[in-house]
Amino acid sequence: MDGSELLRARYGIDIPGAEVPDAIAPLLDRRVTRRYTEQPIPDSLLDALLAAAQSAPVKSDLQQYSVVVMRDKPRIKQIADWIGTMDWIATAPVFLVWCGDMRRGQRLCDIHNMPHANNNLDTFLNTAVDCSLAMGQFMAAAEAVGLGSCPISYVRSHIERVSPLLGLPAGVYPVAGLSIGWPQFRRPVAMRLPPSVVIHRERYDDSQMPEQVAAYDERRRARDPVAASGLKNNDVYPQRDGVGWSENAARQLSVPERFGFAAYLKTKGFDLA
Repeated sequence: MDGSELLRARYGIDIPGAEVPDAIAPLLDRRVTRRYTEQPIPDSLLDALLAAAQSAPVKSDLQQYSVVVMRDKPRIKQIADWIGTMDWIATAPVFLVWCGDMRRGQRLCDIHNMPHANNNLDTFLNTAVDCSLAMGQFMAAAEAVGLGSCPISYVRSHIERVSPLLGLPAGVYPVAGLSIGWPQFRRPVAMRLPPSVVIHRERYDDSQMPEQVAAYDERRRARDPVAASGLKNNDVYPQRDGVGWSENAARQLSVPERFGFAAYLKTKGFDLA
Protein backbone atom coordinates (compact mmCIF):
# COMPACT_ATOMS: atom_id res chain seq x y z
CA MET A 1 0.00 0.00 0.00
CA ASP A 2 1.12 3.56 -0.58
CA GLY A 3 1.24 6.16 2.19
CA SER A 4 -2.30 7.45 1.75
CA GLU A 5 -3.68 3.91 1.87
CA LEU A 6 -1.69 3.16 5.02
CA LEU A 7 -3.08 6.27 6.68
CA ARG A 8 -6.64 5.42 5.68
CA ALA A 9 -6.21 1.90 7.04
CA ARG A 10 -4.90 3.28 10.33
CA TYR A 11 -7.50 6.04 10.80
CA GLY A 12 -10.44 5.07 8.61
CA ILE A 13 -10.29 8.54 7.03
CA ASP A 14 -8.05 10.41 4.64
CA ILE A 15 -5.33 12.59 6.15
CA PRO A 16 -4.91 15.38 3.58
CA GLY A 17 -1.41 16.75 3.15
CA ALA A 18 0.36 13.98 5.07
CA GLU A 19 3.33 12.44 3.29
CA VAL A 20 4.66 9.04 4.33
CA PRO A 21 8.35 8.39 3.62
CA ASP A 22 9.14 4.81 2.72
CA ALA A 23 11.26 4.46 5.85
CA ILE A 24 8.30 4.92 8.21
CA ALA A 25 5.66 3.11 6.16
CA PRO A 26 6.24 -0.19 8.05
CA LEU A 27 5.50 1.58 11.34
CA LEU A 28 2.10 2.69 10.04
CA ASP A 29 1.41 -0.90 9.01
CA ARG A 30 2.23 -2.40 12.43
CA ARG A 31 -0.22 -5.04 13.63
CA VAL A 32 -0.54 -7.00 16.84
CA THR A 33 0.36 -10.71 16.58
CA ARG A 34 -1.35 -13.24 18.81
CA ARG A 35 -0.72 -16.50 16.96
CA TYR A 36 2.75 -17.85 16.28
CA THR A 37 4.32 -20.63 14.27
CA GLU A 38 6.60 -23.20 15.91
CA GLN A 39 9.65 -21.73 14.18
CA PRO A 40 12.23 -20.78 16.82
CA ILE A 41 13.89 -17.40 17.18
CA PRO A 42 17.69 -17.81 17.04
CA ASP A 43 19.63 -16.49 20.02
CA SER A 44 21.76 -14.45 17.65
CA LEU A 45 18.71 -12.61 16.30
CA LEU A 46 17.17 -12.14 19.73
CA ASP A 47 20.42 -10.66 21.02
CA ALA A 48 20.47 -8.18 18.14
CA LEU A 49 16.87 -7.16 18.86
CA LEU A 50 17.69 -6.66 22.53
CA ALA A 51 20.66 -4.52 21.50
CA ALA A 52 18.23 -2.42 19.44
CA ALA A 53 16.07 -2.08 22.54
CA GLN A 54 19.03 -0.91 24.59
CA SER A 55 19.67 1.74 21.94
CA ALA A 56 16.47 3.55 22.95
CA PRO A 57 16.79 6.88 24.79
CA VAL A 58 16.93 6.77 28.60
CA LYS A 59 16.51 9.36 31.33
CA SER A 60 19.88 10.99 32.19
CA ASP A 61 21.69 7.88 30.89
CA LEU A 62 20.58 6.03 34.05
CA GLN A 63 19.18 3.02 32.12
CA GLN A 64 16.68 2.07 34.80
CA TYR A 65 15.11 -1.08 33.37
CA SER A 66 15.81 -4.80 32.98
CA VAL A 67 14.44 -7.53 30.70
CA VAL A 68 13.79 -11.14 31.71
CA VAL A 69 13.95 -13.45 28.67
CA MET A 70 11.82 -16.58 28.95
CA ARG A 71 12.16 -19.55 26.62
CA ASP A 72 11.12 -22.36 28.97
CA LYS A 73 7.70 -23.47 27.71
CA PRO A 74 6.28 -24.68 31.06
CA ARG A 75 7.25 -21.40 32.73
CA ILE A 76 5.70 -19.35 29.91
CA LYS A 77 2.56 -21.49 30.11
CA GLN A 78 2.39 -20.83 33.85
CA ILE A 79 2.00 -17.12 33.16
CA ALA A 80 -0.54 -17.83 30.41
CA ASP A 81 -2.55 -20.02 32.81
CA TRP A 82 -2.53 -17.35 35.50
CA ILE A 83 -3.87 -14.77 33.06
CA GLY A 84 -6.36 -17.29 31.71
CA THR A 85 -7.76 -15.33 28.76
CA MET A 86 -4.66 -15.10 26.54
CA ASP A 87 -3.81 -18.63 25.44
CA TRP A 88 -1.56 -17.35 22.65
CA ILE A 89 1.10 -16.48 25.24
CA ALA A 90 1.84 -20.19 25.65
CA THR A 91 2.40 -20.59 21.89
CA ALA A 92 5.12 -17.92 21.74
CA PRO A 93 8.68 -19.25 21.42
CA VAL A 94 9.91 -16.32 23.53
CA PHE A 95 8.20 -14.31 26.26
CA LEU A 96 9.91 -11.18 27.55
CA VAL A 97 9.07 -9.45 30.81
CA TRP A 98 10.08 -5.80 30.77
CA CYS A 99 10.83 -4.43 34.22
CA GLY A 100 11.38 -1.06 35.80
CA ASP A 101 14.58 -1.25 37.81
CA MET A 102 15.52 1.08 40.68
CA ARG A 103 17.68 -1.58 42.32
CA ARG A 104 20.66 -1.15 39.99
CA GLY A 105 20.91 2.55 40.86
CA GLN A 106 20.68 1.76 44.56
CA ARG A 107 23.49 -0.77 44.25
CA LEU A 108 25.62 1.73 42.31
CA CYS A 109 25.24 4.18 45.17
CA ASP A 110 26.27 1.47 47.64
CA ILE A 111 29.31 0.59 45.54
CA HIS A 112 30.44 4.22 45.58
CA ASN A 113 29.50 4.83 49.24
CA MET A 114 26.83 7.39 48.44
CA PRO A 115 23.20 7.58 49.59
CA HIS A 116 20.44 6.79 47.10
CA ALA A 117 18.31 9.93 47.61
CA ASN A 118 15.81 9.49 44.77
CA ASN A 119 13.39 6.80 45.88
CA ASN A 120 10.27 8.73 44.90
CA LEU A 121 7.40 8.92 42.45
CA ASP A 122 9.57 10.62 39.83
CA THR A 123 12.06 7.74 39.91
CA PHE A 124 9.22 5.25 39.56
CA LEU A 125 7.98 7.17 36.52
CA ASN A 126 11.48 7.28 35.05
CA THR A 127 11.90 3.52 35.42
CA ALA A 128 8.55 2.92 33.72
CA VAL A 129 9.31 5.32 30.85
CA ASP A 130 12.83 3.95 30.28
CA CYS A 131 11.37 0.45 30.17
CA SER A 132 8.52 1.40 27.82
CA LEU A 133 10.82 3.20 25.36
CA ALA A 134 13.08 0.16 25.20
CA MET A 135 10.15 -2.21 24.70
CA GLY A 136 8.73 -0.03 21.92
CA GLN A 137 12.07 0.02 20.12
CA PHE A 138 12.36 -3.75 20.49
CA MET A 139 8.91 -4.18 18.93
CA ALA A 140 9.81 -1.94 15.98
CA ALA A 141 13.04 -3.88 15.41
CA ALA A 142 11.19 -7.19 15.62
CA GLU A 143 8.59 -6.06 13.09
CA ALA A 144 11.39 -4.97 10.74
CA VAL A 145 12.68 -8.56 10.50
CA GLY A 146 9.23 -10.13 10.13
CA LEU A 147 8.51 -11.09 13.72
CA GLY A 148 5.26 -10.23 15.48
CA SER A 149 4.59 -9.31 19.07
CA CYS A 150 1.86 -8.52 21.59
CA PRO A 151 2.35 -6.48 24.79
CA ILE A 152 0.76 -8.01 27.89
CA SER A 153 -0.08 -5.56 30.69
CA TYR A 154 -1.90 -8.36 32.51
CA VAL A 155 1.35 -9.57 34.06
CA ARG A 156 0.68 -6.77 36.56
CA SER A 157 -2.67 -8.35 37.40
CA HIS A 158 -0.75 -11.36 38.72
CA ILE A 159 2.28 -9.50 39.99
CA GLU A 160 2.37 -11.42 43.27
CA ARG A 161 2.93 -14.62 41.24
CA VAL A 162 4.99 -13.33 38.33
CA SER A 163 7.58 -11.58 40.51
CA PRO A 164 8.58 -14.69 42.51
CA LEU A 165 8.59 -16.79 39.33
CA LEU A 166 11.15 -14.41 37.84
CA GLY A 167 13.04 -13.87 41.09
CA LEU A 168 12.49 -10.11 41.00
CA PRO A 169 14.15 -8.46 44.01
CA ALA A 170 13.18 -5.28 45.83
CA GLY A 171 13.37 -2.26 43.52
CA VAL A 172 12.38 -4.24 40.40
CA TYR A 173 8.81 -4.67 39.12
CA PRO A 174 7.20 -5.89 35.87
CA VAL A 175 5.90 -3.18 33.55
CA ALA A 176 4.61 -5.50 30.81
CA GLY A 177 5.13 -8.85 29.19
CA LEU A 178 5.75 -9.26 25.47
CA SER A 179 5.00 -12.39 23.50
CA ILE A 180 7.09 -12.63 20.34
CA GLY A 181 7.32 -15.08 17.44
CA TRP A 182 6.87 -15.62 13.73
CA PRO A 183 3.26 -14.77 12.82
CA GLN A 184 0.88 -17.45 11.65
CA PHE A 185 -1.02 -14.69 9.82
CA ARG A 186 -1.30 -10.90 9.82
CA ARG A 187 -4.27 -9.44 11.65
CA PRO A 188 -6.08 -6.37 10.27
CA VAL A 189 -4.66 -2.97 11.16
CA ALA A 190 -6.24 -1.58 14.32
CA MET A 191 -8.06 1.70 13.70
CA ARG A 192 -6.80 4.54 15.88
CA LEU A 193 -8.37 7.78 17.10
CA PRO A 194 -8.07 10.58 14.53
CA PRO A 195 -5.14 13.00 14.89
CA SER A 196 -7.61 15.77 15.72
CA VAL A 197 -8.33 14.02 19.05
CA VAL A 198 -4.78 13.06 20.00
CA ILE A 199 -2.57 15.77 18.48
CA HIS A 200 -2.79 19.28 19.97
CA ARG A 201 -1.15 22.32 18.36
CA GLU A 202 0.45 24.74 20.82
CA ARG A 203 -2.30 24.27 23.46
CA TYR A 204 -4.40 21.36 24.68
CA ASP A 205 -7.94 21.60 23.31
CA ASP A 206 -10.49 18.78 23.55
CA SER A 207 -13.58 20.95 23.00
CA GLN A 208 -14.53 18.99 19.86
CA MET A 209 -13.65 15.59 21.30
CA PRO A 210 -17.22 14.25 21.88
CA GLU A 211 -18.24 14.80 18.26
CA GLN A 212 -14.95 13.49 16.89
CA VAL A 213 -15.06 10.36 19.05
CA ALA A 214 -18.69 9.72 18.06
CA ALA A 215 -17.63 9.76 14.39
CA TYR A 216 -14.72 7.45 15.26
CA ASP A 217 -17.14 5.04 16.95
CA GLU A 218 -19.17 4.90 13.75
CA ARG A 219 -16.10 4.24 11.58
CA ARG A 220 -14.95 1.41 13.84
CA ARG A 221 -18.43 -0.06 14.00
CA ALA A 222 -18.67 -0.03 10.21
CA ARG A 223 -15.31 -1.77 9.80
CA ASP A 224 -15.50 -4.26 12.67
CA PRO A 225 -18.57 -4.23 14.93
CA VAL A 226 -17.82 -4.90 18.60
CA ALA A 227 -18.97 -8.42 19.42
CA ALA A 228 -20.71 -9.10 22.72
CA SER A 229 -17.79 -11.33 23.73
CA GLY A 230 -15.51 -8.30 23.41
CA LEU A 231 -17.46 -6.11 25.81
CA LYS A 232 -15.75 -5.11 29.04
CA ASN A 233 -17.08 -5.85 32.52
CA ASN A 234 -20.18 -7.78 31.56
CA ASP A 235 -20.55 -8.72 35.22
CA VAL A 236 -21.16 -5.04 36.00
CA TYR A 237 -22.96 -3.77 32.90
CA PRO A 238 -25.50 -5.63 30.74
CA GLN A 239 -24.44 -7.04 27.40
CA ARG A 240 -26.09 -5.32 24.48
CA ASP A 241 -25.59 -4.81 20.76
CA GLY A 242 -24.21 -1.64 19.24
CA VAL A 243 -21.64 -0.73 21.88
CA GLY A 244 -18.94 1.46 20.32
CA TRP A 245 -15.28 1.90 21.20
CA SER A 246 -15.87 4.87 23.51
CA GLU A 247 -18.54 3.18 25.62
CA ASN A 248 -16.48 0.01 25.82
CA ALA A 249 -13.52 2.09 27.01
CA ALA A 250 -15.76 3.73 29.61
CA ARG A 251 -16.98 0.30 30.76
CA GLN A 252 -13.38 -0.72 31.36
CA LEU A 253 -12.27 2.54 32.99
CA SER A 254 -15.26 2.69 35.35
CA VAL A 255 -14.16 -0.43 37.26
CA PRO A 256 -10.89 -0.34 39.27
CA GLU A 257 -8.04 -2.44 37.87
CA ARG A 258 -4.94 -3.55 39.76
CA PHE A 259 -5.89 -1.44 42.80
CA GLY A 260 -3.19 -3.25 44.81
CA PHE A 261 -0.35 -2.17 42.51
CA ALA A 262 0.79 0.79 44.63
CA ALA A 263 0.73 -1.35 47.77
CA TYR A 264 2.80 -3.98 45.99
CA LEU A 265 5.37 -1.39 44.88
CA LYS A 266 5.74 -0.19 48.45
CA THR A 267 6.48 -3.76 49.56
CA LYS A 268 9.19 -3.80 46.87
CA GLY A 269 10.89 -0.73 48.30
CA PHE A 270 9.33 2.10 46.27
CA ASP A 271 8.46 5.19 48.32
CA LEU A 272 6.22 6.90 45.70
CA ALA A 273 6.16 10.10 47.74
